[in-house]
This record gives sequence, C-alpha cells and structure tokens, in this order.
Amino acid sequence: MQEVTAKLRFFRIGPRKMRLVADMVRGHKVLLVMDRLYVLDNKAAKAMLKLLQSAVANAKSAYSLSAETLRVKSVTVDGGPVLKRWMPRAHGRATPVRERTSHVNVVLVSEEPVEKKAKKEKKTVKKETKKIKE
Repeated sequence: MQEVTAKLRFFRIGPRKMRLVADMVRGHKVLLVMDRLYVLDNKAAKAMLKLLQSAVANAKSAYSLSAETLRVKSVTVDGGPVLKRWMPRAHGRATPVRERTSHVNVVLVSEEPVEKKAKKEKKTVKKETKKIKE
C-alpha cells in the first residue's frame, strides 16, 4: 500500500470548524468524498476539496495511481498561529478578537501495491566534450 500526502497550512478558518468537515472525509473513498464536498456550501468544504484534489494529483504524478484506488487514511487538523486584533466597543473600551488559522494534513492510501516512477537520467554531455578537447 502506497501513501500520498498533501498539506494545507495557514488557512484562515478556525480548527474547530475545519474538524467538522475532516470528520466527514476520514476513512472513505476519495471519489465519494469529493462528490460530497462539492455539494457542501461551506468555506471549509471548498478548501478540503481543493486539498484532496492536490493529494490525488500528487498520487498521479509520483506513483501513477488512479483516483478510483485511493482512500483517505487520515486527516489531521491542527491550530496555526492566532492573529490578535481588537474591536472598539461602548464607552471607549476595546475587546480582543482572535482570528484563528488551521493546518490540515491529508494522507491517502492506495488499495493496490505499485512502484514509484523511475527518474529520468541526466545527460553528461559537458564532461565528455571536455575530455575530447584535452
């Protein structure tokens, strides 16, 4: 089984809201999850859909895997840095506003074992031409 990862960092939504969408995704087939997320009218769902598309693209380019064989193994949502702002209130007071961010990690796993693509060989033309000149 081959594992493929994708990360979304510093996304401007609270981790608690993002975890609601992550719980829907975890453990299901990728194509089924993408259909569900496409229908949801939610900022977190749109970001999760884009992240899953990135993970599928990583799987296709690195391991030549198709989306039909992929399943979501794990989704972790962690808190990122908090932007601290303030809001003016009555009688000259100011109340703090904490704008939270999220870090999301997605791990996809393939149902079938495959090998990694072979890298292209580099040409060593420059070295050979130097030998001829000498």
